[in-house]
Amino acid sequence: MQDFTPQVERRRRLQARMDKGLAFVPTAPERLRNRDSDYLYRFDSYFYYLTGFPEPEAALVLIAGSEPRSLLFCRDRNPDRELWEGLRFGPEAARERFGVDEAHAFSKLDEMMPALLAEQPALYYAPGADAAWDTRVLGWLNRVRAQARSGLGAPSDIRDVRVALDEMRLFKDDSEIAIMRRAAEISCDAHLGAMRATRPGRTEYEIEAQLLYAFRRAGAQFPAYWPVVAGGANACVLHYRDNGAALRDGELLLVDAGCELDGYASDITRTWPVGGRFSAVQREIYELVLAAQRAAIASVAPGRRWDEPHAAAVRTLSQGFVDLGLCQGPLERVIESEDYKRFYMHRTGHWLGLDVHDAGEYKKDGEWRALEPGMMLTVEPGCYIRPAEGVPEQFWNTGVRIEDDVLVTPSGNEVITASTPKSIAEIESLVGRE
Repeated sequence: MQDFTPQVERRRRLQARMDKGLAFVPTAPERLRNRDSDYLYRFDSYFYYLTGFPEPEAALVLIAGSEPRSLLFCRDRNPDRELWEGLRFGPEAARERFGVDEAHAFSKLDEMMPALLAEQPALYYAPGADAAWDTRVLGWLNRVRAQARSGLGAPSDIRDVRVALDEMRLFKDDSEIAIMRRAAEISCDAHLGAMRATRPGRTEYEIEAQLLYAFRRAGAQFPAYWPVVAGGANACVLHYRDNGAALRDGELLLVDAGCELDGYASDITRTWPVGGRFSAVQREIYELVLAAQRAAIASVAPGRRWDEPHAAAVRTLSQGFVDLGLCQGPLERVIESEDYKRFYMHRTGHWLGLDVHDAGEYKKDGEWRALEPGMMLTVEPGCYIRPAEGVPEQFWNTGVRIEDDVLVTPSGNEVITASTPKSIAEIESLVGRE
């Protein structure tokens, strides 16, 4: 049985940050896919971070101050609906299982919230995140304000609860790191299987199926995002998702895929030759991107700024573009003019956690923030060469990206996806060896 102690501690930390007031954090609604079929349900990340509660139609209320309280609102047990949809915890079991002080039926939310909000100095909420909830919350506040002549006061201060939660989520605790290590392990194994399954004549969707099968077979609940399986020219489309083309000998295959396990994302990209051997030109581009990634990872350490890995990758790639004749030097001018962006147009990484592009600010007080132990980020330089005037034809339709998940540690960093091969020798020994 899952231990919900970390969620209890997170709720206490948020209450301490609030000092006084009430926080309201609802989960995500169910979404209609078409007609009467829903999308497979996925909870809201902020709500799950604080509760671990997986069901829809739920909300968390935290009251801070001298007598802190936690209240979970969730669906009642309903044998008829459970016959169709599966077990519901119900308030009584939810209170005990998820460690909240109180649990109530979700149907009582509108009845109870005005009384809970009355006399609170501040409301912590995520305004603008969901229009339906905005309307509902304003309705509760107006019901409290309508009782002003009875001496009741509504919160005079509405604060965005995401400010505090984003900062908390930026630093992964031991339980989060353990889940992310396992998610990384599952995704690494999936990439290995995809490499072995690749050969000319197969299709992108067959490799996609290999990845999704490997994720689910190992216990992951979802892909963290829909896999990019991009052969040849498709690898130059950064968020390619069609995954329908045939794989051709002589082309590269770029695969960006990671699973989601217990809410937490992994995010890996590897690039390999469909026929099992890099051509000379492909080898040059691949080695350049790999060198850029190594330089970027070497810049991940406590006290280094967020932008330093990106700057290291840009410098390495730009020098390579000059050496290959893709950009005209000198190096500093290529960087200053951003001429390199013709072939490398995205940032080198992002925070990683409950969301694949996770919560957390990249700057503090207008300056790139310093990296600290417990932060988890991706490092993913790339090179994308489309047909264009002035670009030598031998480079056309070459797309390479190499991405790993990196934990900032007290002494430097740990690449938690390091078991996914990325040297040319390792890759060539695996591709097509199913």
